[in-house]
Amino acid sequence: MLFVEGALPGERAAVQILTGRPKFDLARAIRLLNEAPGRRAPRCPHFGVCGGCATQHADLAMQMAAKQDWLLQNLVRIGKVQPERVLPMIAGDEWGYRHRARLSVRRVVKKGVMVGFRERRSTYVADMHQCPVLPARISALIDPLRALIEQLSVHSHLPQVEVAVGDNATALVLRHLAPLTEEDHEHLRAFGDQHRVHLWLQAGGPETAAPFHPAQSELYYELPDFAVRLQFRPTDFTQVNHAVNRLLVARSLELLDPQPGERIADLFCGLGNFSLPLARRGAQVIGFEGSRELVARARSNAAANGLVAQFEQMDLFAPNLAAFGRFDKLLIDPPRQGAIEIVKALEPPWPGRIVYVSCDSATLARDAGVLAHTKGYRLAAAGVVNMFPHTAHVESIALFERQ
Repeated sequence: MLFVEGALPGERAAVQILTGRPKFDLARAIRLLNEAPGRRAPRCPHFGVCGGCATQHADLAMQMAAKQDWLLQNLVRIGKVQPERVLPMIAGDEWGYRHRARLSVRRVVKKGVMVGFRERRSTYVADMHQCPVLPARISALIDPLRALIEQLSVHSHLPQVEVAVGDNATALVLRHLAPLTEEDHEHLRAFGDQHRVHLWLQAGGPETAAPFHPAQSELYYELPDFAVRLQFRPTDFTQVNHAVNRLLVARSLELLDPQPGERIADLFCGLGNFSLPLARRGAQVIGFEGSRELVARARSNAAANGLVAQFEQMDLFAPNLAAFGRFDKLLIDPPRQGAIEIVKALEPPWPGRIVYVSCDSATLARDAGVLAHTKGYRLAAAGVVNMFPHTAHVESIALFERQ
């Protein structure tokens, strides 16, 4: 199998082989012999150098069709299953959608401080001045951030700035590997006031991140369809694309069809992104999560929303769901590794319905094969969620029902 950067489905090109791997080769198009109808000029001037986006040269329809095709191919090739129904694609705006980002920082003698995503297949930081997939006001902060960091005494010891946009505020988390001076503090306060952002400082791992200016900094996002507000720290995991997340939660509940009184397990529940809407519908929800901090945050969010939901810490790569009794339905939203240990551990009495939200179609396909061929479930529906426009990342959702 050969993957060609810079070429689109239906195009012929002269290519340069970049790497050879056991199962596929990677190449770059050096000359196009024809152009696909879906080709367009990339909007971003940094496209091709910056590694943040890979498919801006394809229009949105072609991008989404390619993602759907990749999902369906993986389900057949890896899981040996086909969905009975292909769901309509979930999509939102293709620009300004990225509400979370980790921007790298590097000071270069001839160029000063650079802030942005890394260059494609490189550890160098792209020389960026804008980013159209970030919200406009965040894109406009790239040059001011470069100027701010150049002023700081730690400009050579500040490797990243993490961006987290809430519905109420934006936070920037500056990771610094050397102590800040009082003059640095003054520059930071002035920057935060001028650009109306919350500044957090992180001297070590994510657990060391703490608000600096203002001293009290709380972010939240809302799920209006379910009258739910979720508070989060800027270093917590939240979905990158808020608008698409709202659609994803709505689609997940539509497929799961929670009924009042049903016992539903939300696996890899995080802050309660799915658990709290399920509780709002009257289900008896238990959310399971590996992180003690996220479990505490989910419990706090349930209380703040006046909802009854149980949250438990569990190693979901060595799960023991049987200890919590029978569940009528499951919602699974795992990381890239998938949920193979969970699906292998399923046993009677069987959950009648499973909604599986995936950020890696290969592990979804693997787990779907187990559910279909050894656990007696049918793949009733599957579809693509375009959480990350202009990237090859394929987010998807699948519905499994007992035969």
